[in-house]
Amino acid sequence: MEQATIGRSVVIKGEVSGAESLYVDGRIEGTVNFADSRVTIGRSGVIVANINAKEVVIMGTVTGNIHCTDRLDIRSEGSLVGDVVTPRICVEDGAVLKGAVEVRAAQQQNEKSQAQSKSGEATKSAESTKAAAAGAGASASLAHGSKVMYTESN
Repeated sequence: MEQATIGRSVVIKGEVSGAESLYVDGRIEGTVNFADSRVTIGRSGVIVANINAKEVVIMGTVTGNIHCTDRLDIRSEGSLVGDVVTPRICVEDGAVLKGAVEVRAAQQQNEKSQAQSKSGEATKSAESTKAAAAGAGASASLAHGSKVMYTESN
């Protein structure tokens, strides 16, 4: 599998997108779109952007919202300030997460995205959102001692 790498001294401002996996040890400001691939933020990586990817692994610092179609993994040295929508999430001991977390099955994510684009709705009712988060296939795991702050959106 091919992987693009953004080195420590590289700073990108704008949109970064692609079809291969991305490893970031530098800085990105703007948007990151790798819908069918993995985005890994290394220990030296700093992202100030919204991220859309199949899988996101955070070992550095991210400020922005994340939308995953498979999994979000925040490692012990990682930090995320922003809202998350994902079917699976893992937050290791020592990781920092500040923001709203919405865990919902991948099938329900796709259905909601299609419903919103067809009808132009911005949000669904709190009941359907909670039902989607509790749906089959949704999972979340937090390591003992992890710092997690969240808000429940209605």
